[in-house]
Amino acid sequence: MNVKNKIAIAIATLCCASSALAADYYPSWYVGASAIGAQPDPDFGAGNRGYGASLRVGKVLNENWDMQLGTSYMLAKENDRRYRQNTLGGEMLYMFSRKSVRPYIALGAGAEFDKTRSRFGSTDRLSPYASAGVGVQMDLNQQWSVQADFRKVHGYLRSNEFGFNQASNSYVGLGLNYTFDKPAPAPAPVVRAPEPMPEPVVVVAPAPQPVVAVPPPRFEKITLSATELFAFDSATLAPQQAKLDEIATALNANTQVDNVVITGYADRIGAAKYNLKLSEQRANSVKSYLTDKGVNAGRISAIGKGEDNPVVTCNDKKKADLIVCLEPNRRVEIEQITIERRVR
Repeated sequence: MNVKNKIAIAIATLCCASSALAADYYPSWYVGASAIGAQPDPDFGAGNRGYGASLRVGKVLNENWDMQLGTSYMLAKENDRRYRQNTLGGEMLYMFSRKSVRPYIALGAGAEFDKTRSRFGSTDRLSPYASAGVGVQMDLNQQWSVQADFRKVHGYLRSNEFGFNQASNSYVGLGLNYTFDKPAPAPAPVVRAPEPMPEPVVVVAPAPQPVVAVPPPRFEKITLSATELFAFDSATLAPQQAKLDEIATALNANTQVDNVVITGYADRIGAAKYNLKLSEQRANSVKSYLTDKGVNAGRISAIGKGEDNPVVTCNDKKKADLIVCLEPNRRVEIEQITIERRVR
């Protein structure tokens, strides 16, 4: 089997492995370009500094993995000796986070074309290589992000005409990525209309004048959409919270009501452990808001249940559609609230 066939098999194997990992977690394509600085293998004799550029096409596969296919060009020279390397291959990126700053490690394989030229002649070879590196992606907005990385490219030269049969180049890259799948805008807040109050009960007393009996306090469970309370993937309350102000007023008006339970829920996007923590943080944010409004903290308990008790089930593949469909599952429920209104 010749080297070209080996290279083709290596790249095909990498792509097949990537497909096997694919899931519906934020499935989006992106493209990117970077400026690169390089330290060539000293055996090429072209100095210890080179410059170039790279292009890549990437895809988010699931919670932890990205795939990138790309090419690079690097040129180094010293005195009358010039060295050039072109690469074409693919990498798998293991992402440690899906937040706005995402560190990763990368492993890859592909083909490299190495060429040296001097006054004594030139030598060139097409050879396979393996690569490993570390990097980070940082979001600038919903579609643009910065990618910075360091990697080692280890080539297995097909012959010893260079005077050696293995070479190791170091690359540092800095560039931009553009993501095609822009998230959908946040849906409008869902405001739950208050339930109608029961009709007043008129009790006829011995006196000739009718007496209107005031209905006792009524307890209810209030469900608030997380979209009207928080930004996506955040536990920080939005500035204006008229519904929570109304709840705080009701609790302060009747101090006999205690054991108020605030329960936070999340959707299934992301790791279950992370979603449980986010739902707890959101429930505690609502509790802090009510205590800041004068409600005794001893009357309130806050818990998070993560992805439990989903309201809807969604199978959308696109990130934007999935976020919109799962919106009812992102909610905060407040139980044991008394609502008292004057009966006219």
